[in-house]
Amino acid sequence: MSDQQLNYLADRKYAESHEWAKPEGELVVVGVSDYAQSQLGDVVFVELPAVGKALEAGKAFGVVESVKAASDVYAPVSGTVAAINDALNADPALVNKDAFGAGWFIKIKPSNPADLEKLLDAATYEKKIAAGEIH
Repeated sequence: MSDQQLNYLADRKYAESHEWAKPEGELVVVGVSDYAQSQLGDVVFVELPAVGKALEAGKAFGVVESVKAASDVYAPVSGTVAAINDALNADPALVNKDAFGAGWFIKIKPSNPADLEKLLDAATYEKKIAAGEIH
């Protein structure tokens, strides 16, 4: 683990698989956490689903590839893909540079907004990582 200071933003919910979910109007914006991008290393490719695809919470919706490995990315909530971040096609390193901003992956129109309540708050997510309960 590096000495780099990681961010855990309180305005989001977190899945134990390291995705974040942020409500934005009727949609939920999804990306990977600062911890996840730090573990991945330099991101070189992101594969995202098509707009309109139905997603199930906890199921893979895409892939993020780094110089170290390829990892599945999981939907933190069930619903339909409303938008994808096309900027990641041209610059996948946005995930490393700005995991909580320009590096977002998809926006989901949730089929069950209560799915958000099943996710971890920032403090709990950070504690679980620090305690080694999630990797």
